[in-house]
Amino acid sequence: MNTATEIKQQDVSVVQEIIKEVNGIVIDKEEAVHLMMVAILSRGHVLLEGAPGMGKTSLVKCFVKLLGLSNSRIQFTNDMLPADILGASIYEPNGGFQFHPGPVFHNIVLADEINRATPKTQSACLQAMEEKQIDIDGNHYDLPKPFYVFATQNPEESIGTFPLPESQLDRFFMRIDIGLPSRKGEKALLLNGDRHQAIEGLTPKLGTEKLEHLMLAMNKVVCSDSVIEYILDLVEKSRELSDGLSPRASQELKRAAQASAFIEGRDFVIPEDVQRVAVAVMNHRIGSDHTGVHTNSMALAKDILKSVSVA
Repeated sequence: MNTATEIKQQDVSVVQEIIKEVNGIVIDKEEAVHLMMVAILSRGHVLLEGAPGMGKTSLVKCFVKLLGLSNSRIQFTNDMLPADILGASIYEPNGGFQFHPGPVFHNIVLADEINRATPKTQSACLQAMEEKQIDIDGNHYDLPKPFYVFATQNPEESIGTFPLPESQLDRFFMRIDIGLPSRKGEKALLLNGDRHQAIEGLTPKLGTEKLEHLMLAMNKVVCSDSVIEYILDLVEKSRELSDGLSPRASQELKRAAQASAFIEGRDFVIPEDVQRVAVAVMNHRIGSDHTGVHTNSMALAKDILKSVSVA
């Protein structure tokens, strides 16, 4: 397939430069960094999972600094209320009730340890994540564009956590598991000094207009009929083995593959692009077999990927 002129090298270069800078700070997490960039180009929310101290928050902070968008951080606790996220109408003596926007009114919301909040508070993010808007006291409020929720989550077996409901999990474009670094990676982390200081030293490379331009460029990446058939094979296999992926999930798998190809500088998707992003897109949307028995969703997603051959 010939390379189309729509994919400009300078667009690819700025994306690759961002990835390089993040990898220089968040050591030994190359795949997680790649997937985060995929989600950003795809306008997708990300759920980062792993034990405390694995670098989940540092990873998000790097992208926040480099993207140059407005941002806020919410530290979720079990006594947090929906109004702490969305905002509330407060009576002002001289003006009646006035809406005071919450921290959700930013381009990027870092939702730290989201599963420490109760289900009622978790659900406050649902409309915001899906519709990019909220309704308070009968009034409609649009959220900034673009809008991302980058949430971190402790393992479900951790004390004081509330598992996210399936309806909210499906709002996340990807769930990325942040595992332990290798011995070599952890040594580099120990030798590199203060990671927080390095993050503060990062300078923005994009901004709203440049990011929107990259998103439009990414949308021009071509997905051939054979690749579409491969994606459909994965979706059908997921429905054979578990509750299965929804049509929304199949659309997001295609978009993630396009973004991954774009990052590599190609204007067309190959099966390896699909394979690289598939587990992160699928794993939080499956996990129960047809009898309702819960299984390891990450392992199940990997099994689906292994069991479907490329035509």
